[in-house]
Amino acid sequence: MIFGRHKTALPTPEQALPGRDSPILGGEVPHTVLGTSITGPFPAGLETAVFGLGCFWGAERMFWRVPGVYTTAVGYAGGSTPNPTYEETCSGLTGHTEAVLVVFDPAKVTYEQLLKVFWEGHDPTQGMRQGNDVGTQYRSAIHTTSDVQARTAAASRDAFAEVLAAAGFGAITTELAPAGTFYYAEEYHQQYLSDAKNPHGYCGLGGTGVSCPVGVAATGG
Repeated sequence: MIFGRHKTALPTPEQALPGRDSPILGGEVPHTVLGTSITGPFPAGLETAVFGLGCFWGAERMFWRVPGVYTTAVGYAGGSTPNPTYEETCSGLTGHTEAVLVVFDPAKVTYEQLLKVFWEGHDPTQGMRQGNDVGTQYRSAIHTTSDVQARTAAASRDAFAEVLAAAGFGAITTELAPAGTFYYAEEYHQQYLSDAKNPHGYCGLGGTGVSCPVGVAATGG
């Protein structure tokens, strides 16, 4: 997941690559593991969440294993370039981070529970990197799809920051922002670490070993 020289400064919209009008991934695409559509439309009553926690191969696998998750997909979020390719994103000239789209049933799994998976699945104090993967595309990010998600995410961040500090870790560098356009990655990246594709594929993600408290976030309307 490492391409050429590493980029650790986000480009301005003027510096970003121009991208393209057409999506990289087109049509309805089934989830290799769950069998559901990764592109929608999704059934009524489901919610979406977007997380960036380093290499999206391993990140996606964490979430498709969660009971109550309807589907997952990997893609690019938080940048300026429309419909970027993987190589463009890895150049550091699109501003995107590798991200996971999580579509879930809130009656079966809460957003707080997904946040716990997010926080414990990586080290959110590393800035523009995760382990040996260095670059803006590996930055930690939560892109929220509602005001409730934004409040819940901020509260969980603050709670986790306290226990991380007590364990000797630095400040959380996670980007917390409203979700923009989620650009689906190329089909070969989708469910990359599934048994059907690459059961022994690379995953460089590692958590801090610190447990994230749940149940402390604001969830009111």
